[in-house]
Amino acid sequence: MRLGASSSPPRLGTIGYLAVFACSLAAVMLTPPARLPWAAILCLLVGLWVYPRAFRGVMRLRWLVMLILLCLPPVFLVGEVDRQLAGIGYSSEGLAAAIQIALRILVVLVSLQGLTSSVDISSVAGLLERAGMRGLGFSVGVALNLLPALQVSAQNAWRSLWMRGGLRRNRLRGLRLLAVTVTAGALSRAEEIALAAEARAFSPEHARSLPVRVGRWDWLAFGLGGVAVLCFVFI
Repeated sequence: MRLGASSSPPRLGTIGYLAVFACSLAAVMLTPPARLPWAAILCLLVGLWVYPRAFRGVMRLRWLVMLILLCLPPVFLVGEVDRQLAGIGYSSEGLAAAIQIALRILVVLVSLQGLTSSVDISSVAGLLERAGMRGLGFSVGVALNLLPALQVSAQNAWRSLWMRGGLRRNRLRGLRLLAVTVTAGALSRAEEIALAAEARAFSPEHARSLPVRVGRWDWLAFGLGGVAVLCFVFI
């Protein structure tokens, strides 16, 4: 998916999307815990407006299950058990920590999926090349290009493992094989891209700066995002 008039703000270019991504990450990582919910809500609302399709993709069942599994341990392991729910004791301090973890993970997932689905990889590479980071643009482009392929590979491997009954017995071994399969697929894809670049005589020293799409509201998004981060962190 690329930029669309019905799902994203008009005239928002590469710099604008990168500003939204960077400011969202800075807001949820640097904001004190007391103000973290407000910062996360603002970032999610901006993500819902800028790239709603990526936001809806994160709300799928598999992402929610992963989010719960990552955030559940602090409820029972952090702090002292001082409350009960349906006869199960839990820690209020751990619950607060789990909520903070969930908000941070949710914002990071929405921002990352929104960036990779809305910005051309060549635009990010061109921006880094113009900044004098020779070769880094190609590396970042390869990394961003691998994210959707890695997601599809993980889904296919999971479905294949599930249909063949790999999780019925010895589930730990099945999950280990799943991780090895996904990792091997990602490395194989990266090797294919590197070999293709080498076959075309690619060299970081002679990399050509690709054009960068600039939108009318890019610097406004950058400025507003920076002000919002400063407000959440220091005010």
